[in-house]
Formats: sequence, C-alpha cells, structure tokens
Amino acid sequence: MKEHTKHQIIKGPDGSPAFVVIPYDEYIEEFGSEAKTDEEVTIPHAVVKLNIVNGYSLIRAWREYLGLTQAEAAKRIGTSQPGFAQMEAPDANPRTSTLLKIAVAFGIDLEQLQEE
Repeated sequence: MKEHTKHQIIKGPDGSPAFVVIPYDEYIEEFGSEAKTDEEVTIPHAVVKLNIVNGYSLIRAWREYLGLTQAEAAKRIGTSQPGFAQMEAPDANPRTSTLLKIAVAFGIDLEQLQEE
C-alpha cells in the first residue's frame, strides 16, 4: 500500500479521529475516478440566494443553510470561531485543503464550495 505523505486527521467532538483528508491524487489512485461532472454538482436554491442576493460567500451560505453557528462550524474543522469567520468573509480566498475540510464537515462536495 502506498504511504500517504500529506494527510490530515480531523477530530470529532470527543477528540477522537473522525476523518482523514488525503491528497486528491491519492484518493483517485486508491478508489478510482468517480468525480462528478459540472452538470451533476448542484447547489440548493436557498444557498444560491444567500450567495448571490445577499452577497454571502458560499461557505457562509452553506453554513447558514445547514443551521450551524460559526462556533459549531469552527469546531467541526478544528479551528477557532474568529478563524472560521475570516474563512467565510466575502473577500476570503481559502486554500483548497481548507475548503475540503469545510466540505467534509458540512457533508457536501468540494465543488459545491468553489466559486466558478
């Protein structure tokens, strides 16, 4: 089995490991390519409305759609509430690895957090 060199462990609320994030190339190598096409990636109307009409970032729009507070979302990804607030600011540009953590914590696809 290939050694994973750039993985991250995301802990659950009780402090025990809950998720492991691995580079996408390693994921594809291990599980095969079943990536969704752009046509298959959907975003609920309520999220789109919060994003476009209210000017929220997709991170904030999804968080509010899911009924999470900033503190709850921050805890899920292992950061502070102020740190999470910076990530969801309209002018923020989080790294892909950060977006992946958020997507996993929200139970959505990475593509659903990426602006076109």
